[in-house]
Amino acid sequence: MTPCKHYNVVAAVVEVGGRVLCMQRGVTRFDYTSHLWEFPGGKIEPGETPEEALHRELLEEMDLDVQVHELLGTVTHDYPDFTITLAAYRCTASTMRFTMREHAASRWLPWKDLYKLPWCAADARLIELFPHR
Repeated sequence: MTPCKHYNVVAAVVEVGGRVLCMQRGVTRFDYTSHLWEFPGGKIEPGETPEEALHRELLEEMDLDVQVHELLGTVTHDYPDFTITLAAYRCTASTMRFTMREHAASRWLPWKDLYKLPWCAADARLIELFPHR
């Protein structure tokens, strides 16, 4: 049996005006992540800090310039075909406007409503770690 790939991934919990940015994935290679919701972000490239990776990923995927603040929490989750260690950082932006290049939909929700969306498993575990706001 081949060992599963492991990815170090960062997620931006972008807050503007008391609302948090939630992104819906489109069709992916895996049924267990297709059409589910996630926090925007991506893989950390060699030589990058997590903060640099978040800033780069949001500019590339969404043309959204964010300020990266403190680490909110980290989870490791085993999906059937890979494992990720997902670190979430609180981020702020000066605007709620962005260009959706890689996702199917987006929503800005108050903290208390995050649990209402069907999240990717790792992101759902992160939400459980966040302080109640």
